[in-house]
Amino acid sequence: MNLAQEASLVAGKDLRIEARSRVTLQQVLPFGLIVLLLFAFALDPDRGVLRDVAPGLFWVTVLLAALLAISRSFAIEAANGARDGLRMSGLDPAAIFLGKAAAVAVELAALEALLTVGVIVLFDVSLGAIGPLLLATVLATVGVAATGTLYGVLAASSGARETLVPVLLLPVVSPVLLGATRAWEAAIDGASSDAWPWIGVLAVFAVLYTSIGTLAFGPLLEEA
Repeated sequence: MNLAQEASLVAGKDLRIEARSRVTLQQVLPFGLIVLLLFAFALDPDRGVLRDVAPGLFWVTVLLAALLAISRSFAIEAANGARDGLRMSGLDPAAIFLGKAAAVAVELAALEALLTVGVIVLFDVSLGAIGPLLLATVLATVGVAATGTLYGVLAASSGARETLVPVLLLPVVSPVLLGATRAWEAAIDGASSDAWPWIGVLAVFAVLYTSIGTLAFGPLLEEA
């Protein structure tokens, strides 16, 4: 098998586990909606402010939910020596990284689709330039998934995985939060030309951490 086939095998395995356990459906998606509702209730008296801060609140919610998805991605292999089995399976470590990151990205994409509907309904936001908005969302999702998978395996070697992942991940993905928020603001306002520089930042971040992950995941997996 080539790299893409091995990565799709790992991604399919993770997604099948999630489909059967329904953790994403019953925990991650409701968590994201609850956070969005809390923001809406907190800022509801001023609908103008709510519309202005909608992009930032959207991406803060995505990042918080991503912490659950990333922790879950490595928790499913913590028991019964499953991680050792994956490590000794003969699969390319780069393919394991790409597969696990792809599975996390798919879960985040489902969450983002649901949250987008929530933002439109609760925050009274109308989407302007759809193309830049979708591109920014895809690149931000790839960046978060790749970074989360990289730091997730790093935290997996520690006994404090649940608390270490946020400490490691959130400072690193701050460029994603900034870039995605600014790109969404520009796209919602219809000023697509203002969105492209931020989309460029998101693209660089996604490519950088995807490249680092493919190179560094193998040694980190051995340590975990």
